Amino acid sequence: MDGTAGRRFAAAGSMAMSAAWAPSMALASALGWTLLGGPAVAWQGAAPAVAPATPAAAAPAAGGAAPAEGAVVEVDVVEVAVIEAPPAPPELVEAVKKAELATIEAFNKGDAEALAALFAEKGELVDENGNVFAGREQITGLFKAFFERFPKAQLQMEVTGVRTVGESLAIEEGVRLITVPDTDVAAQVRYAAVRDKVGDSWPIASYSEFADDPPPTPAEMLSAVSFLVGDWIDESPEGKTTISYRWEDEGNFLLGDYTLAVAGMPESRSHQRIGWDPLEGVIRSWTFDSDGGYSTGEWVPTEAGWVIKSDATMPDGTTGSATVTVTPTDGDHFIVRSSDRIIGGVDEPEFELTVARRPPQPEAALPGSEAKPAAPPAAEAPKASPAPAVPPAAAKPAAGPATPAVKIVPAAPAAPAAGVRPAVPGVPAVPATPVVPGKPLAK
Repeated sequence: MDGTAGRRFAAAGSMAMSAAWAPSMALASALGWTLLGGPAVAWQGAAPAVAPATPAAAAPAAGGAAPAEGAVVEVDVVEVAVIEAPPAPPELVEAVKKAELATIEAFNKGDAEALAALFAEKGELVDENGNVFAGREQITGLFKAFFERFPKAQLQMEVTGVRTVGESLAIEEGVRLITVPDTDVAAQVRYAAVRDKVGDSWPIASYSEFADDPPPTPAEMLSAVSFLVGDWIDESPEGKTTISYRWEDEGNFLLGDYTLAVAGMPESRSHQRIGWDPLEGVIRSWTFDSDGGYSTGEWVPTEAGWVIKSDATMPDGTTGSATVTVTPTDGDHFIVRSSDRIIGGVDEPEFELTVARRPPQPEAALPGSEAKPAAPPAAEAPKASPAPAVPPAAAKPAAGPATPAVKIVPAAPAAPAAGVRPAVPGVPAVPATPVVPGKPLAK
């Protein structure tokens, strides 16, 4: 399986073949199967835990003299011989190969009875939750229930190892892939089967299975916030914030740049990096301001969007915190709300802003170049009758993709105080700093 296929498995949900044969809430949106745990761990060759040596363990027996400091102490070394498992006999290898082909054929035909017949009469199938399906009758019922729900499911498999345990037991390991045609649902699993020799055949005595999906990439974990990618604007009479999000070159982070322009004030900038925290299993953001301040945020998904718990440090050492919500309303707008705002121990008012996707910008003419007409001159048209003079309209940029108009907040009657947005209908006064998701605004 290539990495792309593996990532598809992770997106579809982790599932197993035996899982295919047992309902699972976790996979209800995929194929409705559970993983098989238990015996599978035993086939991974996990080394037994060994207690570390302690000073007490190395001490001499009671009554013996303790060695002097720096003395050389002889220690007996016990050699342990590692015996490799003998190769599987040819008849076992041939039996496993036939069982593999029979399994694929029966599964792809949706033949539950034929699949159950590959198990011993009292064989068992144990799922990841410890549910045991004992005997062919229960195993047949499990397969039937699955095929009724997914009649087109297909199986691919590869046996990766077979070894014997004594003369009548064998352990088979391998990889199986289950897909549903015309869908993106797929799951790759590793399995272990214990086979018991009965006459000339090797039916399955016990079967277990566990997920083999590769871990999701940071880009996959960040896909839910990828709606931020693009150019945005929050524009009002007292200032304009331009926003731009893009993927980092390796695709492991989302990078955001914010620039605030307010008349009579130095331009301020912020840079944000959004990434996946695999240790805590959450999305985090780190924001750095041009004035030396910084903040961090932890993003929690909700049905409406995202809730971000943010903590900030100002250049003078003042700290702040806030709860920020980011709610996409459509492909071209999202709403930022900030509440529980505390800066320097002082409660600050809540606010809400609508951010719109930025319309395409006209390209500026290069210095010294001559402006080119939009179209060749048309033939002279008949002169129209005089009409009242109308002020010429502003030149319009070339047509681009349809974009909703940017919402402009009406100016307040009074001029705003320096660095503070005025109170306007529906928008509480907020500091004139970039509106950065996951960052409490400073005073």
